[in-house]
Amino acid sequence: MGSRSLENRSMVDEIKCSQGGTFLYDFGHPLLNRVADSFIKAAGIGALQSVSREAYFTVAGSLDSDNGPRPELPGARKRHVPGLKGETNKESLEAMVKSVGQESIQWGLAAGVYSGLTYGLKEARGAHDWNSAIAGAVTGVAVALASDDSSHERIVQSAITGAAVSAAANIFAGIF
Repeated sequence: MGSRSLENRSMVDEIKCSQGGTFLYDFGHPLLNRVADSFIKAAGIGALQSVSREAYFTVAGSLDSDNGPRPELPGARKRHVPGLKGETNKESLEAMVKSVGQESIQWGLAAGVYSGLTYGLKEARGAHDWNSAIAGAVTGVAVALASDDSSHERIVQSAITGAAVSAAANIFAGIF
């Protein structure tokens, strides 16, 4: 039997599968498959990033309480999850789950919008030239609008940053 069962597939096989165009789920259209695949992968990365960040600050906070006050870092947030040090463990857990959920939704939304736009623009225009920069700019705007500080300057800055990072990634993908 040449094909392996779903239970025996490794994470590397899953990544190869999704990059090759074969997805674990089929919504009937390649655009929907790409958006969902990107959303799920990025949401998982966002959740891991949020949990690891909070674990670091929890450990660093407990070490600093033994040695006195920690020196302040410029621009750093003191506590990423305001309710993490709640009155009870239940409140702390609820704050952590809420934070991880918000972070994973933001990462997944950004990846899904970007992936859907690059694929949709490529299919609509028939070319893959500046599609990634356009998708990066629109994704930057979406991320800025979803953030707490959605000022005009923040939206423009996020659009320019998204376009620049996306264009750079596209250029480097051709080099390496």
